[in-house]
Amino acid sequence: MILIGRDLSPFTRRVAISLDVLGFTYERKQLSTATDALEIRQYNPLGRVPALVLDTGESLIDSSAILDYLDETVGPDRSLIPASGPERRHILRLVSLALGVMEKSVAAYYERTRRPAETRHPPWLNMLEDQTLAGLEALNSQADSKGPWLALGRMTQADISAVAALDFADTALPNLLKDVNLPRLRRLALHLQNEPAFLSTKPKA
Repeated sequence: MILIGRDLSPFTRRVAISLDVLGFTYERKQLSTATDALEIRQYNPLGRVPALVLDTGESLIDSSAILDYLDETVGPDRSLIPASGPERRHILRLVSLALGVMEKSVAAYYERTRRPAETRHPPWLNMLEDQTLAGLEALNSQADSKGPWLALGRMTQADISAVAALDFADTALPNLLKDVNLPRLRRLALHLQNEPAFLSTKPKA
């Protein structure tokens, strides 16, 4: 398999971490949407990352669809999202919050770095940053207060996605989180920072 996309993308990174955690063997093509759009469109017509090229040549697009395939492949005993019931709904809620943080923080990052200063719209940027903070604070408040994991007493996709979202916000919008207290999320990130799957994919702006 080949994973398309850079680790700066939190969407790509959550897939890379999940592949490692679940024990898949794969290659990387660290392509950027900013500089490699034409090549990326060979794998995803939208020019977005991540994409995962399977051994069959089939290309899966969108991180959630890719992760669903990985969970289906390893089976319910090893999947990172429970197969059914209240536990599944709880993890999906946490993952949805993390995805929201990724979407809003990426949009804020693009607004700050890709748009000329004279054309930026401060109210829009402020709203994106407020939404990023609100999502992180919600994740922090809903995390289990006992032990390092967000829920269920074990690593799930909620943990992977939350750390990917937090690390991206720290990297891309460092001033935004400077004075924000997120003790449970920080505890989780500290617990996982030296794990190979997380350490090897640490984003750099």
